[in-house]
Amino acid sequence: MLISERIFKILKEKKMTQTEFSNRTGIPFRTISEWKSKRTNPSAEKIMDICAALEVTPEQLLSGRGLDKEEGLDTSHKNVITPLDWQIIEDYHGLQEAQKRRLLAYVEALKQLEKLEEME
Repeated sequence: MLISERIFKILKEKKMTQTEFSNRTGIPFRTISEWKSKRTNPSAEKIMDICAALEVTPEQLLSGRGLDKEEGLDTSHKNVITPLDWQIIEDYHGLQEAQKRRLLAYVEALKQLEKLEEME
């Protein structure tokens, strides 16, 4: 399957119009239409914008892995890294060491709180 075909499949599943997709990615509507009519793929520099707009990972978009062929997007894979996950990782790497330690302590506290709530 061409990348552009996968894009249009995801657009359909998400009930997103080409106009909305164009607005979210900054890619001209005409270019998107050409992918469909000429069966061509987007340029490599647009992949990350496309993934962010469609809420899929580059691996999912390029390979189709993690996308269920029959039922639409497959959300059963807990280990699939989403664009939001990438953003959190980038934000984490931008923190100072003391902030990283504090954030990790918050995460541990949240886990402990969740365990306590489950016991009630």
